[in-house]
Parts: sequence; structure tokens; C-alpha cells
Amino acid sequence: MSLSKNKLKYIRSLKEKKYRSEYGTFVAEGNKMVGELLTCMKCQLLVATKDFLQEIDIRNIEEIVEASDSELSQASFLKTPQQVLAVFYQPQSDNDIKPDSELYLALDGIQDPGNLGTIIRLADWYGIKHIFCSIDTADIYNPKTVQATMGALARVTINYVDLAAFLQENEHLPIYGTLLDGENMYDQDITPNGIIVMGNEGNGIRPEIEKLINKKLYIPNYPVGQATSESLNVAIATAIICAEFRRRSM
Repeated sequence: MSLSKNKLKYIRSLKEKKYRSEYGTFVAEGNKMVGELLTCMKCQLLVATKDFLQEIDIRNIEEIVEASDSELSQASFLKTPQQVLAVFYQPQSDNDIKPDSELYLALDGIQDPGNLGTIIRLADWYGIKHIFCSIDTADIYNPKTVQATMGALARVTINYVDLAAFLQENEHLPIYGTLLDGENMYDQDITPNGIIVMGNEGNGIRPEIEKLINKKLYIPNYPVGQATSESLNVAIATAIICAEFRRRSM
């Protein structure tokens, strides 16, 4: 079966959030990415080369289209298309997750899809299984976000919540945030559990969220007091703080 114009139009429409929301689906591309997501998510449509189809278990896929490289290029959102593109159903959010003895991330208005995807990938690397996002955080199913996760969506769950209400409900936990008026993170006692809040790329953590943070941390520059860049990219800051939390818990 070749890739019809209607299917091509459908796939291309999923570049837009309104259609992803309408259909409840999203696009993932690449051998490793699709291979990982096939183990844990329901696949509506798989478009792939003959070689890729010979390497995977195709029993739980609703529809399969064997495509040429040319057809994949037409459907792909990548500059260099790979052997496979898949349309997956968006998993249902698990609103019953209650933070307890683990480490969690909370994202306050992250806007850049690449930053969001990288943070999800970092969470996967550091064994953080759940991320809670403010409603205005970028869409995790944006193709750029999905691609930046490098398959981490298979292991990290993301929930969009009223972030202020969520933090208020969990005020009994350590709630950390990186702030310019915080204390040097390397000098502070930190716990293996709790919630780490990361803020918007330009504005940081908004005031109404900041007042709910009970442990304010600061990532110092080096050497202290020397003029440096004004701030760190939020994904880089997330990597630094997660690495320190995990180092302390070893």
C-alpha cells in the first residue's frame, strides 16, 4: 500500500497543536525513537521502508504503509528523513500521581520545544519518572519536542497541571527552585526526594510560584564574583541541578 494523499495530509496536519489535540495523536520519527515508543504506546499508523518493517514486531500496529524514501521525505518533519515515521495515540494523563518519596520536576512556563524535549531526556537519564508542567508550558507532542526527547517519552510521564495548586497540595515536601537570590546549591542540604521547579527561559519562575518554594537554590558561576553570562539555558541548568541531586544520593 502506498502513502495516499489523504494520509499524507493527515500526517502533515499533526505539525499543528490544534490538530494533535483534535485527533489525540502525534508524530515520532527515526528508528530508535519509534522502536522505543512501540514498546509502550499504541500506534495508529506506521510508515516505513521495507527494511525497517522486517526488523520490528508489527502485530500491535493498527495500520502499516510500506513507503519509499521519496514518500517518507514528503511526510517527514525532519531535514534528513529516516526509515520510519509513526503516528501514536497520546497517552491519557495520570492525574492520580501523588508525589512522595521520589524526585520530581515541575516546569513553570517553559516555551521552547527543544528545551522541553531536552529536559524530558535529562529526566530519563537521571531516573526522574514524572514531570509536572504548568498549563502554558510548550506542548510535549510538538514534533521538535518529541524529537529532542530521543525516546525518553517511553519512560517519563508528563502531566499538565495548575502548577500553583499542585505545589500547594504538596507543600509538605521539599520544593526546590533555582533563583538568583537563592543559596549556593553546593553548600545546602538537599534531599533525595522532593520537587524541583524550573522556570521560563526569559522570566524565570513567576512570583506566585516562587512564594511556594521552600528551598531556594542558586547555581554559582566560577570564579565567584567574576562577570559572566547573565544566565544559564534552562535545560543546562536542569542538568546541573539534577546531577547534583543524584550525586548526593549515591
